[in-house]
Amino acid sequence: MLENLDFFPAAKDGSPLLSLIVPVLNEEHGVAPFVRAVDEEIAVAWRGHEPAPRLEIIFVDDGSTDGTAAAIRELGRTDGRVRLIRLSRNFGKEAALSAGLHAAKGDAVIPMDVDLQDPPHLLYPMVKKWEEGAKIVNARRIDRSEDSLGKRTTSKAFYKLLNLVADYPVAEDVGDFRLLDRSAVTVINEMTERSRFNKGLFSWIGFETGTVEYARPSRNVGKTKWATAKLVTLALDGITSSTTLPLRIWTLVGALISLLAFSYGTFLIIYTMVFGSDTPGYASIMVAVLFLGGLNLLSLGILGEYVGRMALQVRGRPLYVVSSTEGF
Repeated sequence: MLENLDFFPAAKDGSPLLSLIVPVLNEEHGVAPFVRAVDEEIAVAWRGHEPAPRLEIIFVDDGSTDGTAAAIRELGRTDGRVRLIRLSRNFGKEAALSAGLHAAKGDAVIPMDVDLQDPPHLLYPMVKKWEEGAKIVNARRIDRSEDSLGKRTTSKAFYKLLNLVADYPVAEDVGDFRLLDRSAVTVINEMTERSRFNKGLFSWIGFETGTVEYARPSRNVGKTKWATAKLVTLALDGITSSTTLPLRIWTLVGALISLLAFSYGTFLIIYTMVFGSDTPGYASIMVAVLFLGGLNLLSLGILGEYVGRMALQVRGRPLYVVSSTEGF
């Protein structure tokens, strides 16, 4: 974990410090264009207005195997705002984002993707809403036509299901791209979950929330690192960390099946006493066995998901391991 990173000195003009957290994995060709795009948009947005915010740009290298770290170091030699956190291996984006949140010292923190699908031109309206009092400013995607039909469909279905069972709703069409006030970041950093679903944590903490809307642009460089297996794991983490309703459902299902079985048993006893015994039917026995067996396996699977996450939590291993830091 990251500790004892000194705060930046306060600016004489009172401009806030803005921390951009950028998890990267094999993105050596996207680092420089990202910084250039951020600078260009800030120069345009704050021209003629109050002083632009000071920046620190924290790249979290989540186990890259290409020249990503070298590209970030090269930027850092000429740009004092650039920081690098190298994780010892690939821990996943949720862990990389958590590493950045622990390291960030800004008055406000904004996680962003290096591929520029989180457009830098939203920084100005997000900061303005923050200055108006919002502690969290969500960037909501109103047009995702650049995403594939399959991704749009599965994402929409997941958030519908999640909000149907979650104790605290998660904002739909809002990714990790959002502004977090220092007070919100402090609360997030105090949370000790090992199976991390940051979108759910951002919703759980509350605070006054603002929203800016945008059309999601096409990917500037690189390609998605979210394989199907990782998306399924993230979805399971999201559901299990947001609610215990799946466990409670099986209590009700078990009670209902027990009631039906008791009623059917009573009926069989009365029927046998009145009409005598029929020859047992193979089909009815198989249907009952398969039905109850399937329910048992499904309920055990759901219990296993929760127990597995409890085991991870009890082990107490760190969420990520930092190999090195530079620029702090």
